[in-house]
Amino acid sequence: MGDGFPRFCWIVLSWILIVSIHQVQLSEPQAAAVGCDYFQGSWVFDKTYPLYNTMDCPFIEKEFDCQANGRPDQLYLKYRWKPNDCMLPRFNAKDLLRKLKGKKMMFIGDSLSLNQWQSLTCMLHAFLPQSNYTVHREGNLSTFYLPEYEVSLMLSRNAFLVDIVQENIGTVLKLDSIKNGESWKGYDFLIFNTWHWWLHTGRKQPWDFIESRGKVKKDMDRMAAYREALRTWSKWVDSNVNTTTTQVFFQGISPTHFNGKEWNGTKSTTCTHQIRPATDLTYESGPPPEVMIVKEVLKNMSTPVVLLNITRLSQLRKDGHPSIYTGLKGNDCSHWCLAGVPDTWNEILYAILTSRKT
Repeated sequence: MGDGFPRFCWIVLSWILIVSIHQVQLSEPQAAAVGCDYFQGSWVFDKTYPLYNTMDCPFIEKEFDCQANGRPDQLYLKYRWKPNDCMLPRFNAKDLLRKLKGKKMMFIGDSLSLNQWQSLTCMLHAFLPQSNYTVHREGNLSTFYLPEYEVSLMLSRNAFLVDIVQENIGTVLKLDSIKNGESWKGYDFLIFNTWHWWLHTGRKQPWDFIESRGKVKKDMDRMAAYREALRTWSKWVDSNVNTTTTQVFFQGISPTHFNGKEWNGTKSTTCTHQIRPATDLTYESGPPPEVMIVKEVLKNMSTPVVLLNITRLSQLRKDGHPSIYTGLKGNDCSHWCLAGVPDTWNEILYAILTSRKT
């Protein structure tokens, strides 16, 4: 016993040392897979950014191409998101395309989904500039196809997710109906989003009546309507998505920057002429209430849905909007310049996808 005990201790200590060395040698994606909160961090200057030049992305939406629309500064292009407690792996298009080979991904939502879809298509095109890609739009469905990898990236323009129906009384937003969900079946990845249109009124409101629990109303509390619609969507996902073949994401709430008091400015200050990100010290405003509704609904689902919790990192980018550089009239502090913030959303999407087993 006296001779065996020290030897036993040595064996145990050696085993611990080997395990420790193995943990230290984990690659960044592997380390991220162990459990990393990509969504808490800060923006750091990185001269190697942006990930692509919009001049080389021939299908980019004019409204997102801020440089082409005359934006004079370029500093906003040079920021990289740095999580607090781990490394966010740099986007590797070849790695992602190997993961997506032969598969179909669909973004479903409003123009912020368009922003993210457009970003990802430009990021992949930059890797394969000589590709015989196709971009095709039919109705509300756009498809970007890379034949070299047989990858399809689809965008379904659907601002509310639930149904909008033309009836005798006018256009009705049906909070309890989601028949349009039939077109979402058969995909390997679904990335949903809705919020941007829920507070619109007047001429910007695309419906005349709202139907809730069988009752048609002229209007109702919009946050309550949003919660009810998300619950309808969640029931559809729980009933229709086979998680062995389809992975579901929800694009978090993308913030606007129309009120400078959120970042220690004046109320009349907007995103216009903002050239640097905010920090946690200067941006004191917390998450908007719709974020809590999204989290509440996702928590109560039986289907695992990955939340791309982009709100906070995007809140800090008061400098990232097209503002007056859309090529149109007005001041856009809702959407994002490309290249820009949505590229980071896709870098995180890439990190999550490639850190998981196929």
